[in-house]
Amino acid sequence: MDYTAHYMSPIGGITLASDGKALVGLWFDGQKYFAAGLAPVHEERQDLEIFAETRRWLDIYFSGENPGFLPNIALRGSEFRKAVWRKLLEIPYGQTTTYGALARSMHCKSAQAVGGAVGHNPLSLIVPCHRVVGTGGKLTGYAGGIDKKEWLLHMEGARVHACK
Repeated sequence: MDYTAHYMSPIGGITLASDGKALVGLWFDGQKYFAAGLAPVHEERQDLEIFAETRRWLDIYFSGENPGFLPNIALRGSEFRKAVWRKLLEIPYGQTTTYGALARSMHCKSAQAVGGAVGHNPLSLIVPCHRVVGTGGKLTGYAGGIDKKEWLLHMEGARVHACK
C-alpha cells in the first residue's frame, strides 16, 4: 500500500508518496509523469513519520539552505534508471552537470538514454534532476517545467543560461 500527502512550496503544490517507511515519490502537482510508479490504490496520510522528515527537508531547502541530509528514500524503476538516479544524488547543491557528462561518468554511450532516465525521476528535488543542464549550461528539459528548474537553480546559486 502506498500513501500520499501534500506540501505547498513557494513554486507550487507538491505531492509526496511513501510505502509507509520510505519516500517513493515527490512530484510537482501536474508535472509530466506525475505519480508514475505510484500504486494504483493508495491512501492519503499526512501523519507518516517519513512525510514529517520530508517536509523538514523541503522547509530547509526552500529557505535557501542545503538540508544536509536525505529523507529515507526507495527508488522504484529499472536498474539503469536507478543507477542514473543514484548518480544524480552525487551532484552537489548549487552545482550542475550536463547530460553528456553524466553519461560519460556512467560509461554510457547515450546521453539521450541518460536524459530519459533523468526525466522519469520520481523523486524531484530530493534526487536533484534539476541540476542536469544541456551543453553550455543551457536549461533544457524538466518534468516540472523549465520555469521551476530555473527558479530552483537560481535559489541554489547555480550559474545557468536560460534556453531562449
